[in-house]
Amino acid sequence: MKFLPAALLLLFVFQATASAEEPLTYEKHVRPILKAHCFHCHGEGDELKGNLDLRLRRLIVKGGDTGEGLVAGNPAESILLQRVKDKQMPPNNKLVPEKEVAILEKWIANGAVTAAPEPEGDLAGVDITAEEKKFWSFQPIQRPALPVVKDASRVATPIDAFLLAKLEERGLTFSAEADKRILIRRAYFDLLGLPPSPADVDAFLADSSPDAYDRLLDRLLESPQYGERWGRHWLDVAGYADSDGYDEADRVRPFAYKYRDYVIRAMNADKPFDQFIIEQLAGDELVPLPHKNLSAEQIDLLAATGFLRTPPDGTAANGSKVSRNAVISETLKVVSTSLLGLTVGCAECHNHRYDPILQTDYYRLRAIFEPALDMKAWRGPQARLVSLYTDADRATAAAIEAEAVVIDKERQTKLDGYINATLEKEIAKLPEDKRDACREAHKTPADKRTPEQQQLFKDFPSLNVNAGTLYLYDNAAAKDLEQEAKRAADVRAKKLAEDFVGPLTEVPGQIPETQLFHRGDPDQPKQTLPPGELTILETALAAPIPAKDPSLPTTGRRLAYARHLVTGKHPLTARVLVNRVWMLHFGKGIVATPGDFGFLGERPTHPELLDWLADDFMANGWKLKRLQKLIMKSSVYRQSSQRNPAAETADPDNRLLARMPVRRLEAESVRDTILAVNGKLNLRQYGSPIPVMEDDVGQIVVGIENKNGENRPGPIIPLHGEEYRRSVYVQVRRSRPLAMLDTFDLPTLDPNCTSRNVSTATPQSLMLMNSDFVLENAKLLAARLVVEAGADQAAQIQLAWQLAFNRAATADELQAAQNFFAEQIANFSAVPTTEVDPAKKPDPLVWARTTFCQALFSSNEFLYVD
Repeated sequence: MKFLPAALLLLFVFQATASAEEPLTYEKHVRPILKAHCFHCHGEGDELKGNLDLRLRRLIVKGGDTGEGLVAGNPAESILLQRVKDKQMPPNNKLVPEKEVAILEKWIANGAVTAAPEPEGDLAGVDITAEEKKFWSFQPIQRPALPVVKDASRVATPIDAFLLAKLEERGLTFSAEADKRILIRRAYFDLLGLPPSPADVDAFLADSSPDAYDRLLDRLLESPQYGERWGRHWLDVAGYADSDGYDEADRVRPFAYKYRDYVIRAMNADKPFDQFIIEQLAGDELVPLPHKNLSAEQIDLLAATGFLRTPPDGTAANGSKVSRNAVISETLKVVSTSLLGLTVGCAECHNHRYDPILQTDYYRLRAIFEPALDMKAWRGPQARLVSLYTDADRATAAAIEAEAVVIDKERQTKLDGYINATLEKEIAKLPEDKRDACREAHKTPADKRTPEQQQLFKDFPSLNVNAGTLYLYDNAAAKDLEQEAKRAADVRAKKLAEDFVGPLTEVPGQIPETQLFHRGDPDQPKQTLPPGELTILETALAAPIPAKDPSLPTTGRRLAYARHLVTGKHPLTARVLVNRVWMLHFGKGIVATPGDFGFLGERPTHPELLDWLADDFMANGWKLKRLQKLIMKSSVYRQSSQRNPAAETADPDNRLLARMPVRRLEAESVRDTILAVNGKLNLRQYGSPIPVMEDDVGQIVVGIENKNGENRPGPIIPLHGEEYRRSVYVQVRRSRPLAMLDTFDLPTLDPNCTSRNVSTATPQSLMLMNSDFVLENAKLLAARLVVEAGADQAAQIQLAWQLAFNRAATADELQAAQNFFAEQIANFSAVPTTEVDPAKKPDPLVWARTTFCQALFSSNEFLYVD
């Protein structure tokens, strides 16, 4: 588990600094401290150090080898406290923060009380307390009643009632509704990740019908670009990459894109999210074995399990036990943070230090996936590929090959004839007494020639007539053979290239035992554990996860678990999903830690709204598009982003949403928008990723690697417009993030990303100022302005404003832009040049227009959405 800052540890322990009125109890205030710092040695495992168990108050009193652990009412006589204060415990300088020491001391001084009687006798179940079971995220999802608000006119959807009620408690309300120009830009970027065109904006502004906004949302939700935008969001959570990672080789995954395309198609089709989850966890178990002659639907189901193949995997080169174990560990992290919102991986080596997740829970969860990730019968990435060749494809390929073989034989017959004829011509030039010996030497394979025969080849080099040297003797014959070879190659080119998909699958009948690893070490296996749900969540389990489903050739464990997650009874799945959707529309979730709904995560700002959304989402078929439309029709979403002093004072972080948050474009949207406004964006969907390469200064850019013998970039290989495709189709190489995206907070997949960082940093400005990509696309936008607006400078500026900002330039902005043009033309005109050819001299007007477009790309209004 990663070390956490002291401030965050203090936030934990149930916000352990109790109020002056609240009595300190072992369960609520003390146990979390001891669990975080001491249970590792004094609360779990086969042997307790010093025979001291701290899991119950009575066990602390009982003490260990050094006597009683505490004396109620007497901190000075309590060994536990004194060891902590003397910094003897925990060992290795892992000190307990002073605030927590003070809580321990005060609790002991106040009588070391418990909130309830402690269990006597058997200690089974004491590792998870009643207090932990009451934690908000582990409670069943229940649909709350809508709160009553004073200003019902601002309630456009039920969502508004929950938010407005809290605002009104503070004497606040929503901001005024944003104007239509802002709304259309906001909706386009949220749903498509692209800006509206000037024509789109004009049409929306001109539409005065009451349902104009509703119809706009419907159009955007049906756009093919919707799936690319929202598919990219899910690919973050899944940790999708086109390479294996793990080591420096970072091998390319040539067929990983099948999962990416599956996700985009699923989003566009509005596939119910419960089905989406089932297919990603167990799509292979829904496809009959053997996986041959697959239909498009079956291929999709197999591709869906690419979700479980996204983590780094170094076993292609290093099949060690450690690297195999790492794949399984990272897979569980992806599953748990994306679907449970829990850091289950922190329980791999010991009980979770903060959440009620036991180490046995971790390995029971692991047992669900281990039949497909069997450490003892490991299959590397290549061995997991499933061919998409059908029997018909193979028969066609065999027929084509047979046709090519006939041509090969004809060519071989010609070749033999040409060689023999040429050889005889050359032998005829030799001394007569050597000719028979030379013929025999030529017929003898090179590795079986006698010393005498080898000497003949040295004495008479012209004997070396073969397929590789024929052109030296008979160029016409060699060209004829080249044509024959080309004819065979052309025939073979008719074959359908064999394609593959890389799913996660099980080998029928191969069911490994899952063992708990002592301290997480695969070389120290201990007890065997069956598949199962986390203990804290077992109440939501309708039936136990089977060790083997008799109705399936595979174990059925993943299928059973996936179905359990989406029964509607699970307390986490729907909450985690709707919270993530909320975050992607407002910049921050109702729970601000979307991958951690545990004790270290933040508490929901509007817990009733979260439950209402989760219940409504499930009750209406787990449909993402319906949920989004509900959110986007609300007053809270449609309000202005303008700040007002009262709200800033009462809620400076805007957690109550008295205004719409201003959000910066994500990395992909920055690049895609640049391509969109210059008119070059290529909207071709799906397929192999667009390659990336290192340019001559070491930046990673779009392109095909073409290095010479000195490892320097060679001539650029044209991509024929593929370089203008959307960023979701650019190769995600873990060791080679595209520089343009990386600068704008492209996530590091370690192994996945549940929430992107949003920074404002100097490298972003430098990228926009100096990047070849930005400059080249500024030139393209400048050229577009001339084509579409003509030579009139004011018209060019107004078009640029419409394309970049979706609005007209004001009179002041127009004047400022014209002044900028004049200054830039003067500056470029003054630059000396040695170029003699007038056609090649830099045109000051062209460069002024280009730098103007570059300035637009660098502006806040371009990079942010109100």
